[in-house]
Amino acid sequence: MLWHSERNRPVETSYFQRPEGTLAYDDTGGQGDLVLMLPGLGALRSEYRYLAPQLRDAGYRAVSVDLRGHGASSVPWDAYDVPSVGSDLLALIDHLDAGPAHLVGTSFAGAAVVWAAAEHPDVVRSLVLINAFARATGVSPLMRALTWLMMHNPWRVGAWVAYYKTLYPTHKPGDFGAYLGALRANMAEPGRFDAAVGMTFSSRRPSDERLDQVSVPTLVIMGGSDGDFPDPAAEGRALAERTGGRLEIVDGAGHYPQTEMPDHTAPLILDFLAQASPYRGD
Repeated sequence: MLWHSERNRPVETSYFQRPEGTLAYDDTGGQGDLVLMLPGLGALRSEYRYLAPQLRDAGYRAVSVDLRGHGASSVPWDAYDVPSVGSDLLALIDHLDAGPAHLVGTSFAGAAVVWAAAEHPDVVRSLVLINAFARATGVSPLMRALTWLMMHNPWRVGAWVAYYKTLYPTHKPGDFGAYLGALRANMAEPGRFDAAVGMTFSSRRPSDERLDQVSVPTLVIMGGSDGDFPDPAAEGRALAERTGGRLEIVDGAGHYPQTEMPDHTAPLILDFLAQASPYRGD
């Protein structure tokens, strides 16, 4: 149980068995359109703890999922790459029997939802890409070396938590300390950090090659102060152009605008979903 709604109704953890392991997820239930949310690597599904209740109150069935190897999902898995996580997503849609679904992916997970939408557009209503690493852009040798060092040292959990703090440059939510404590404990469990490392250094080519194949409505959200991108606005424009989508910049926000600035970000997503729902004539 990772979050409570504004109405103090707890959401219990559910589990879905895959051939390689088990995925953990929260499900608000209901008969509305399914909104399936995947967090970034090295994060927890409670990344959506502010967005999920608003989606539920707007009539959607909000489901947030821990990535393979993360949170309460099992560990280890054979692969930690874009197609594997995208396949997890498609299998969960089928398991929930509530598609087609709106897919929301942050950071690495943005690549996975692009892959899923291109592979099976029949089960996808729309995409929301939040600070998504979905393009196979080159990384400088120095940055790659620094990232490798941060993720391959005896203090890597502490280094990750310290780095994670920088991803909220303007505002840290009131429960940020509790979230960080849960994240630190989770990443210290055997195999968890290896899952994050695997995703970090996996290729984005599978999603990059499919960006132009996305045929559903797409919203690209970028934090205007996200230090993970040299130019967040330029990255957002590239993603929006290739997916035929719409770009929204959340000024001052970092890598997780849905948690750092939920009052600004949630209305953007809700407005988009309201417009996207009738797109396919359902």
